[in-house]
Amino acid sequence: MSHPASPVVRNFTAVEPAVVERSRGAAIQIMIGPADGAPNFITRRFTLAAGGRIPRHLHATIEHEQVILSGSMVIGLDNREVEVATGDAIFIPAGVAHWYENRTNEPVAFLCMVPHTTDYQTEWLEGPVT
Repeated sequence: MSHPASPVVRNFTAVEPAVVERSRGAAIQIMIGPADGAPNFITRRFTLAAGGRIPRHLHATIEHEQVILSGSMVIGLDNREVEVATGDAIFIPAGVAHWYENRTNEPVAFLCMVPHTTDYQTEWLEGPVT
C-alpha cells in the first residue's frame, strides 16, 4: 500500500548547490522535487554571481515559471532583452529561447518551477560561456 507524500519545508541553506552546465557563475539547488515525493513540479533555486551568465537555450515541451528573490539581471526571451529585479515573476512558455546575464556587481537569486516530466530536454543555442 502506498502512502501520500509528506509535506516538506526546506531552507535553501540545507541544499548543496551544483554548477549549471555551460554557465559562468551559475548554481542550481533542487529545493523540492521527485525525491521529496512531489509528483507534478520541481522547484529549483538558481544563483547567478556578478558577471554570471547562462547561455541561450530552449526546452521544446517544458514551460518555466520564475520569481526573482533578490538582485537584478537581464533575461533574453526569444529576440528581446528584459531587465528583471526582486519581486518580478516570469513565465517562459515551452519553445521560447532564453538566457540569463547578471550585469550588476551583486548576485541574483531566483526560483524556477518546472513540470516534473521524464523527458526534460535542453537544446543549447550557444556554446559554453567562460
